[in-house]
Amino acid sequence: MLKRGEKGAIIQRDKTTYAIAPHIPCGVVSPETLRKLADVAEKYECAAIKITSAARIALVGIKEEQIDDVWKELGMVPGHAVGLCVRSVKACPGTTFCRLGQQDSLSMGMKIDEKYHGMELPGKTKMGVSGCMNQCAENCIKDIALVGKKNGWTVMVGGSGTGKPRLADTITEGLSSEQALDLIDKVIEYYRKNAKKNERIGMMLDRIGMNSFCAAVLA
Repeated sequence: MLKRGEKGAIIQRDKTTYAIAPHIPCGVVSPETLRKLADVAEKYECAAIKITSAARIALVGIKEEQIDDVWKELGMVPGHAVGLCVRSVKACPGTTFCRLGQQDSLSMGMKIDEKYHGMELPGKTKMGVSGCMNQCAENCIKDIALVGKKNGWTVMVGGSGTGKPRLADTITEGLSSEQALDLIDKVIEYYRKNAKKNERIGMMLDRIGMNSFCAAVLA
């Protein structure tokens, strides 16, 4: 039996088959990729194709001896779904497609995904980018999140929807895209240096205090 997350595979309830979820940045997928996923799922007789809560597409019910061949035929890399690292970056359509969008959340999400997805950190880290106050990327339960408003980006930190749920705190507003990305860098660096192992950002904030955190990252 593979170790949890080895080869991007997650053991299923039957204890004999696995699910894999290729990395699909911000949930944007081409028709070609959809056809490839469907063809591979049919060839290896997958039990299901599941759209996950992280906007990935999982192939469920793969035998262990099939996993290497499945990845080879897909020609895709695994999404980081387990471990102490940055997981998926969820982003709404923003100004690219949505009539309600105030900021380009999709482009911003892609930049964040490219830089941080899979980065090892003290604890599990999830990020979200929403183009308006509707917060379709579930910003309030993300470790780091951006909300687009007419005057720029609002930055939120410390959210979590698992274990002990915690709503994210807003630390600043009205940032340009460059300023928002720079602040995320500072938050990540502070988290890397000050968090304990397995401690998510919200847990760290509750331990050290928001004032100390904000003084450091907003200086």
